[in-house]
Amino acid sequence: GFELKDALALVQKRGKYMQEAVPEGVGLMAAILGMDRAAVEKTCLEASKNGIVAPANYNSPGQIVIAGEKNAVEKAMELAKAAGAKRVVPLAVSVPSHCSLMMQAGDRLAKELDAVTIRDLRIPIVNNADAKFISTSAELRPSLIRQISSSLYWEDSINRMTAEGYDTFVEIGPGKVLSGLVKRIAKGAKVLNVEDQKSMGETLGALGL
Repeated sequence: GFELKDALALVQKRGKYMQEAVPEGVGLMAAILGMDRAAVEKTCLEASKNGIVAPANYNSPGQIVIAGEKNAVEKAMELAKAAGAKRVVPLAVSVPSHCSLMMQAGDRLAKELDAVTIRDLRIPIVNNADAKFISTSAELRPSLIRQISSSLYWEDSINRMTAEGYDTFVEIGPGKVLSGLVKRIAKGAKVLNVEDQKSMGETLGALGL
């Protein structure tokens, strides 16, 4: 892991580098609802004749986010609608995250990671770029770099954790977006969240703490 001050600085720089990697208005992300993976991947492959576009987030069954260059993403949206997607929703984000347009940001983050001390993890984590557990500093560094420009396998990551016996998930931060995704993936799991003092008290109580 990291010292807290190093982690906070890296988070700030990661966001900055991702923002600077693509000029505003060049990239786009969109959620494709009601299509399976193979169909979305086929749609992106066909639309890639118009530029860079690929699946960015495999969020939950029937919900996949795509990202890339604006023209190519818009073409993929058209193709997805024609192929029977239930809904196609452009996302109000300024950065087309988790696609090859972020390679430059990953290269810049790599240099920052070289300048800080990274220790082995006391608690293993799941790298959502490949849904595999990691626990060493040697694994952590490349996973953080790859995660910026790689597709994220959230559904697979949750399935991997439930397969290992994890049945309680706590989302920390504003909103309950991830909690909603987990409930759709891991039926029967206990899903809690902490976003303010009230929800913290409720979550601690639910955990018996």
